Amino acid sequence: MAKPKPCRRFKAFGGLCPKKNNPPPFPPHHNSVGYQYVANNLAGFIQQLAVGYLARGYLFYVCGEIPAGKDPGKTDQKLLGQYGIERSKHQRYRRKLAGMANVQYLRWGRFFVLLATHGKHPFFEGEGKSIKDFRETPLKVGGYSVGYRKGQGKWHPSVRIELNRYRELKAYFLGIAVHRSVENLVQEFQKLDFEPYAPVRGQLFSILRAVNRARKAAGFETISYEIIQINRKPVRVFQ
Repeated sequence: MAKPKPCRRFKAFGGLCPKKNNPPPFPPHHNSVGYQYVANNLAGFIQQLAVGYLARGYLFYVCGEIPAGKDPGKTDQKLLGQYGIERSKHQRYRRKLAGMANVQYLRWGRFFVLLATHGKHPFFEGEGKSIKDFRETPLKVGGYSVGYRKGQGKWHPSVRIELNRYRELKAYFLGIAVHRSVENLVQEFQKLDFEPYAPVRGQLFSILRAVNRARKAAGFETISYEIIQINRKPVRVFQ
């Protein structure tokens, strides 16, 4: 397939937080280097973002949401062509050695993100002040907050429940803590479909501890901590 012609400057907009329900899928674009960028679902999007890209040095980003009624494929082709994103891993490696940045594109439904590494690239001129740094401004999407934090002397991706969403969940569970049976509360916890990354587990345990404190003070049976899922299973990101 011929490489799309460069488009006019496009300013991606950030700070949007679409709802967590999975939007209808759009067909992936096929190209000569096999570049894939449409995530199957939110879990795959977060996994690819944090494990596939952020952990590999893609620290800078812009994000946005494609308006309803607009063909996502056209936005895909515009951005892929404008920033020369469709490259093989060997081409990216050579660019890295030459001190040039690499750019990735990832989309879930109508929400998309452009990510870049350190180095020289038209991305930094094209997006300008819209660019954010994961170390300073976590990306918020689908109830998650994805950032890059320093812990035990090392920087690493951090996936957690977005703060406002976490507070909402904690308030909800405390509101029903002494008004529901153990079985019902367990079902409510199991409805939460956040992937159990370490920070997420910590937040869920914090909510459960608060619930148990309230139940213990009221003389009710507490809930086993075993209901919190510990291990995260990798998901298939692309079709």
